[in-house]
Amino acid sequence: MAPGTAVVGWDDARSSFLTIKCWASASRGTCGTRPMADYYGMSRIVGGMDAHQGAWPWMVSIQFPTATGFSHICGGSLITPQWVLTAAHCFIGQNFTTDWYVMVGITDLAWANSETQKRWIRKVVVHERYTKASDGFDIALVELDQPVQCGYHVQLACLPDATLRVSQLSECFISGWGAREARTGASPSALQEAKVRLIDVQLCNSSLWYRGAIKSHNLCAGYPQGGIDTCQGDSGGPLMCRDTRANFFWVVGLTSWGRGCARAKQPGVYTSTRHFHDWILHQLRMFRSAGASTMPPTWSHQYVSHAPIQQTMPAPTASSISGICSFPYQLLKELISQVQELLQALRGKKT
Repeated sequence: MAPGTAVVGWDDARSSFLTIKCWASASRGTCGTRPMADYYGMSRIVGGMDAHQGAWPWMVSIQFPTATGFSHICGGSLITPQWVLTAAHCFIGQNFTTDWYVMVGITDLAWANSETQKRWIRKVVVHERYTKASDGFDIALVELDQPVQCGYHVQLACLPDATLRVSQLSECFISGWGAREARTGASPSALQEAKVRLIDVQLCNSSLWYRGAIKSHNLCAGYPQGGIDTCQGDSGGPLMCRDTRANFFWVVGLTSWGRGCARAKQPGVYTSTRHFHDWILHQLRMFRSAGASTMPPTWSHQYVSHAPIQQTMPAPTASSISGICSFPYQLLKELISQVQELLQALRGKKT
């Protein structure tokens, strides 16, 4: 064991070993897990705070070219090693070109770590019924030019199907690199996170709130008094809720729109991923069967004439959407080495 390393008790050792098993299971298709969160513990989104490195390992930054380089425009969630889920309005009307790319495994945009991976955008698939964010159907899929590798800072998101009772989830978070206040529009380089509450859609649609503007496939999240909210630049990023029975998170929503930022009775409005589970499955299957990964970069605003294939997604392991995300062999070797050192230290303490 390295000098200065504290010797922990057996309960701590057992907890660490279970955590390591969970990390390693990423190679078998587990989604929604947060390896670095178990290390750091829980902790600008308006009213948020800096997230720890790797806190939300499926979170990605979508970047576009500028006169001086590249700039963040939207967030997204890694749902398979080669596909990102985000908002349609991130691309419609934004002069999208195939020069755009995605940064995976990064928390501070000014500092890349050893697991940060850059992937060019090969294809964008916007929902066929999308017109504008406030009209609903604000959802899009982004195909990367090549798959990413999982690790401490890169994991796949879990997406719910119709069987998940989202309204019963009580521990929810938002994250993004968007503006910390609507007035200035200044955006941080560090990923921001904040805890929010799901707000009943009927209340959100009431006469003193959004007056019927919320669609059946939307979610509202924030606080009645305002103060904490997503803002410009957070679009497409995830609304994430912890499962009630296990320590993993569901991406239940995508940041879509709102009136201002952090206003009272005007919470953030999100695209409900549960309502689009079958649409996502259908698109992924269609492009896989067509050999999309071998095609040149394209733009697709499709109109699907046949019904999506119905399938219930098992959760959270080996999901029909997430598939398998490879875990770097070197990291697995490091984990095994750490466990061996820990066990040796414990044996020495007992003797």
